[in-house]
Amino acid sequence: MNLIGQEFQPIAAIATTPTATKLLQPICQTMGATLWIPESCQQAINSTVNAEIYTDSLKNHLANIWQNYSAIVFCLASGAVVRLISPLLKDKYCDPAVVVVDEAGQFVISLCSGHQGGADKLTNVLARLLNAIPVITGASHNLGLPGIDILGKPFGWQQGEGDWNRVSGIVARGETVQVIQEVGSTLWQEHLPQNHPFYFGFPEIGDRSAPTPKARIWISFTKRQFSPDSDLPKVQWHPRVLWIGVGCERGTSKKLIATAIQQVFQTNHLAKGAIAGIATIDLKADEIGLVEFCQEQNLPLQTFPSELLSCVEVPTPSKIVAQEVGTPSVAEAAAILGAREVKSQKSKVRRKKEERRSKKEEVRSKKEEVRSKKWMRNQTPTNYKYCVDDGILNLKEKDNLNLESKENTDNLSSTFQGINESNLLVSKQIFRLEGEPGAATIAVAVSKKEYTGRTGKLLLIGTGPGKLEQMTPAAQMAVSYADVVIGYSLYIDLIQPLLNPGQIIEKLPITQEKERAERAIELANFGLNVAVVSSGDCGIYGMAGLVLEQLRATGWDGKIPIVEVFPGVSALQSAAARVGAPLMHDFCAISLSDLLTPWEVIEKRLNAVAMADFVVALYNPKSQKRTEQLVKAVKIFLEYRKPETPVAIVRSVYRENEEITLTSLDKLLEFSIDMLTVILIGNESTGIYNNWMITPRGYLG
Repeated sequence: MNLIGQEFQPIAAIATTPTATKLLQPICQTMGATLWIPESCQQAINSTVNAEIYTDSLKNHLANIWQNYSAIVFCLASGAVVRLISPLLKDKYCDPAVVVVDEAGQFVISLCSGHQGGADKLTNVLARLLNAIPVITGASHNLGLPGIDILGKPFGWQQGEGDWNRVSGIVARGETVQVIQEVGSTLWQEHLPQNHPFYFGFPEIGDRSAPTPKARIWISFTKRQFSPDSDLPKVQWHPRVLWIGVGCERGTSKKLIATAIQQVFQTNHLAKGAIAGIATIDLKADEIGLVEFCQEQNLPLQTFPSELLSCVEVPTPSKIVAQEVGTPSVAEAAAILGAREVKSQKSKVRRKKEERRSKKEEVRSKKEEVRSKKWMRNQTPTNYKYCVDDGILNLKEKDNLNLESKENTDNLSSTFQGINESNLLVSKQIFRLEGEPGAATIAVAVSKKEYTGRTGKLLLIGTGPGKLEQMTPAAQMAVSYADVVIGYSLYIDLIQPLLNPGQIIEKLPITQEKERAERAIELANFGLNVAVVSSGDCGIYGMAGLVLEQLRATGWDGKIPIVEVFPGVSALQSAAARVGAPLMHDFCAISLSDLLTPWEVIEKRLNAVAMADFVVALYNPKSQKRTEQLVKAVKIFLEYRKPETPVAIVRSVYRENEEITLTSLDKLLEFSIDMLTVILIGNESTGIYNNWMITPRGYLG
């Protein structure tokens, strides 16, 4: 099972005929699915598939396994599947994803739980594996929009209360939907289609030209109570930005801690779904009640030494606490540090390394600041003034919303006077509970960036020469599966049919390979699944090596983020296939680009391989600014090889504007050559026969 299959586990595949059994086996092998078949299909399976036999009727068998799987793939008529599953359906929040594949393997259909269950995403992945057509009938997908009810999933956001069905319907009709985002990543905003229906923020006071919204989406850490009588349907997403600082006496019960947190959140109208994690002093790392609470709520527990906590300026320090544990604050200081993402000495080391790249980072930061200010110019402040791109929350001096805008804030709590520079939202409060041992101190701080709760993946993908049919099914699956796709703009354009609504697509210029790698690692560390695409094979002059180098430089532990490399058909293989069999004997590849390798080193290698009579593939032979390297390379080869040595010049292989030229070494420089060209130089036994370039292996003696 590959990395992609892990997200959908456990998966069942159901076949009722030998043909269907054979068709589903690649899915089972690749995705780790269990194949359920009747006894009559036993002869059609191979030993590498995890197959199980059902002896009861399929209807009864399905009822028995329905709750055991997150996804079920049928190779059966869709009408039959509808009749089979209809008695078992409850709601989209608990039903498994249901996908149907026709017996001819031409179509993969998302039938049920397309958004919440992930059937739409699974359909796209399986279609790439089977080289089939994905059939997704959801309105948001066909409009090129992310589903409103899965919008925040890649970022770990939690769904709050609201009329999700009505708002989704309004989006499907293309009517205006107001979005008020107070916290959380805005990446999703930056990658919407041009004709999207969203209107961000409040209109300027007195602006009568602003569209009238038909629905509203809140993205914040506040828990809002929506009036059921309102004509404006609303929903709310809660990015996980709240870090709860906890100090407690030894032996404090889980119940007391849970009750204290609940009271703080109710009093301050904070959403439980916005909790990122719990932070405390390292002395409490083994506090049973605290540990049990975190385990029960599936929350991370961050602990900090007293020396670090004592450096944090807090509004209510305590001399008594300082005498007891060596720091005047536990709850407030821990909440602040948790929200600042100060996790370990390793992060300090990482920051020092990042400082070496400060100039480039500063340039990028300025670009982001310009983009952020441009976004903010179109907004009217709500209850907090903040920079959306980097998530910094600062104290708002006065609420300058007009009365109409205030009425639209849906009972936003007025208890917050603002968020101070230390990002502390709720100062410490001490709780005791009758009948429960101990006492707990609670404080809450807001992080600049949400906690996703996800382990990010880096999918390093070779796309092959250019045509999709030359790209491996595994690589196509990875692109379709990813939350983010990063690459040189030309390479992304070539795989456009594999991209899906809601994906974050970042195209960077051809010279920004390092920036691509850094950006991919940044997003993977955030918790996203990032596909980094290279043409040909990503491990041959591609992005795989650069990304792994960058990871090593940041102190990567080899585990998080998870990395998988997807090989592709290399440019030299593709070029060779188009001209015959020039690589039948020993060969090598050399790049003539001296941007990363000194020319002296390249020249030394050229002399070595030319003298050793290797067949040679020359990559990056010539650019607009770099023209002399190819001239020098040809001169070197002519010192060791005959002028009539066969040469193939292959440009844009397997693409629409492909050009192939067979010539000789002495005439090589007479032809048009650029960065999209691969040159194959034969050895002393290579020949051209009826326009086919052939290097003998020696089989004929």
